[in-house]
Amino acid sequence: MAGTLYIVATPIGNLEDMPPRVAATFGAADFIAAEDTRVTMKLLNFLGLKKPMVSYYEHALQKGEGILRRIEAGENCALCSDAGMPCVSDPGEVIVRDALARGIKVVPVPAASACVTALAVSGQDTSRWVFEGFLPVNRKQKKERLAELLGEKRTVIFYEAPHKLRTTLDDLTAAFGEDRSITLCRELTKLHEEIWKTTLGEAVATTPPTSPGEYVLVMAGAPAAEPTELTLDEAAQRALELTRQGFGPSAAAKTAAQGTPYSKSEIYKQLLVLQQN
Repeated sequence: MAGTLYIVATPIGNLEDMPPRVAATFGAADFIAAEDTRVTMKLLNFLGLKKPMVSYYEHALQKGEGILRRIEAGENCALCSDAGMPCVSDPGEVIVRDALARGIKVVPVPAASACVTALAVSGQDTSRWVFEGFLPVNRKQKKERLAELLGEKRTVIFYEAPHKLRTTLDDLTAAFGEDRSITLCRELTKLHEEIWKTTLGEAVATTPPTSPGEYVLVMAGAPAAEPTELTLDEAAQRALELTRQGFGPSAAAKTAAQGTPYSKSEIYKQLLVLQQN
């Protein structure tokens, strides 16, 4: 009889937040699939447990097949990430998908999630929100992703590493404007926890090039569009400005068309005229 794959959330910083069921699941599991065995070893030491472990981090996902075979052979596996709910913006999602496809029972053991924790204390609108996780590293792909979010009215949540924070804040400001509200949540539940609601412009002005601690960024969505009487030329001028920020002509025309009576193709044609002048 096949075993069970337990998706086990771990504390996002403060080990005192460990739910009893999480500890019990680790204790009952035959083995643990960890994003980073070194991080999980500290957790097991805190719990006074010793368990065989295998890593499933992004560049070792070929081990996923071995994990699933062990479960099919009858072993119970507790899968966990370094912190929070695994398999969300995490390579463990591949293992879950494959487990379900093979008929393996998957059981969630929930606890804290950094994105939901940050949202709850952000002071931003919590009624509707979208989770973007980490933005692409590639500059072109990053600009395209931000362009897709220009018309997003829901609160947007990002994860960011400390050494990339300033660059990301610069990019967000260029895309959404310095007046857009944002809450920076650093080191949630840890000793140096910091929650700062401000604007993108103020965040850029006061954040040092490198800032220690993992970040969750909770950004307000786009304000409701006001009735506009933009001319086609004005819409094309908006697209032209976007191209100066690094957007391609097609992406700029598509973005500039949002909230106007003009189609992407109409603005694109007018944009080409402006670029020739």
